[in-house]
Amino acid sequence: MARQGPTASRPKRLYDRLFSEAHPDAGGRDFLQALNPASLQVVRAIVEPSLAQAAPDAKFQFERHGYFVADRVDHRPGQPVFNRAVGLKDSWGK
Repeated sequence: MARQGPTASRPKRLYDRLFSEAHPDAGGRDFLQALNPASLQVVRAIVEPSLAQAAPDAKFQFERHGYFVADRVDHRPGQPVFNRAVGLKDSWGK
């Protein structure tokens, strides 16, 4: 059972690129073969108690992790769910 209060564990959805290549269908290839299996990771994170009352679609920066938005459907008072919109460092194409 997750603890309530300042050390409560909450789900965060970490979205990454849907494809593992910049041009997944180049040269007539099947784009489904280039799907990124790590395009969604769901992790548990420690959040401040005030975020449990955040409104759906509210935006936040979580230090050293990126910018997150409260999920429009799954986010509820007392049971927040956050989706990463943008990471802080992007290494695509390096």
